[in-house]
Amino acid sequence: MSRIGKLPVAVPQGVKVTINGINIAVEGKKGKLEKKFRPEVSVTQEENLVYVKANKDTKEAKAYHGLYRTLLNNMVKGVSEGFRKVLIINGVGYRAEVVGKSLFLNIGYSTQFEYPIHEGLTITVEGNNKLVITGIDKEMVGQTCAEIRSFRKPEPYKGKGIKYENEVVRRKVGKSGAK
Repeated sequence: MSRIGKLPVAVPQGVKVTINGINIAVEGKKGKLEKKFRPEVSVTQEENLVYVKANKDTKEAKAYHGLYRTLLNNMVKGVSEGFRKVLIINGVGYRAEVVGKSLFLNIGYSTQFEYPIHEGLTITVEGNNKLVITGIDKEMVGQTCAEIRSFRKPEPYKGKGIKYENEVVRRKVGKSGAK
């Protein structure tokens, strides 16, 4: 049995969890999330606690047990608090700006990148080089950050590129001069 799956999910005040067969809906002050769960797990609610239980004793069911408990916990946390990630843009002339529903990035290429902002996400630019991505769906926030970072990953010699706020880029020493 999964150690994570055994733990109940605490539902805070103001969050409503609706269980309809294999469909789970979580609604809170920040919005509403829905997810379809696999039949290998069952979800029950008792007052302000939600339990996820594996229906079978197979390896696959045990894996889904921990996965869906974590997904349900992320849904509850997302609609009550939300998720936030920060990207830092390093480089001379590198900058970002949000215009309407698009993020425009100047990151050292001859063309400007345009990234459409997904529904349910908010991207703000602090200064010219700090992107703050917020939303209620943890998966969508993380995927958006990964896609934006993939345009120009940080390089190890000068540190130019797009990196996460808490990411450490190991710097390398360049070539030494001629004798």
